[in-house]
Amino acid sequence: MKQDRFLIGILVFIGLLVIAALTLFIIRNHVPAYGVEDSPQGVVRNYAVALQKGDYERAYSYLANMDTKPTLDAFTSEFMNKQLDFSNAALEVGQETRHMDNGTWVTVTIHYAGSGLLDNGWSNQDKVVLIQQQGAWKITYFPYPYFDNGLWFQTTPGPVKP
Repeated sequence: MKQDRFLIGILVFIGLLVIAALTLFIIRNHVPAYGVEDSPQGVVRNYAVALQKGDYERAYSYLANMDTKPTLDAFTSEFMNKQLDFSNAALEVGQETRHMDNGTWVTVTIHYAGSGLLDNGWSNQDKVVLIQQQGAWKITYFPYPYFDNGLWFQTTPGPVKP
């Protein structure tokens, strides 16, 4: 009789652990919401959120209007065809640094998932370069895998040109 109670207690405890794990999974597995767009950090965050949601038209709207800006179709196809794949990456938005009168950059850290039990992944710190166009902050450079730096705009984060 005591063994039955002990076994039932263990099974109840395991059941509670499973319920807690499922609850945490459901709570943490949500797509973030858009934030304000009145700051460079807000634009950087919203660009990443739009890509994560698959809202490529909105993500495209955050790109600066420059001669080398891709078409919406070319932009979308890079993500749809997995030429740019950020599925194993997470973005952490850092501080803004004013670079020139009409430009700035925002420090970002991209965290990449590990590939196994002993591989915890790695992080890469870079900058997102933005300029002001018609009163709004627009992106001219974003680190890979969120942006195709070989084809769009400038190829390295450097001085922002008016």
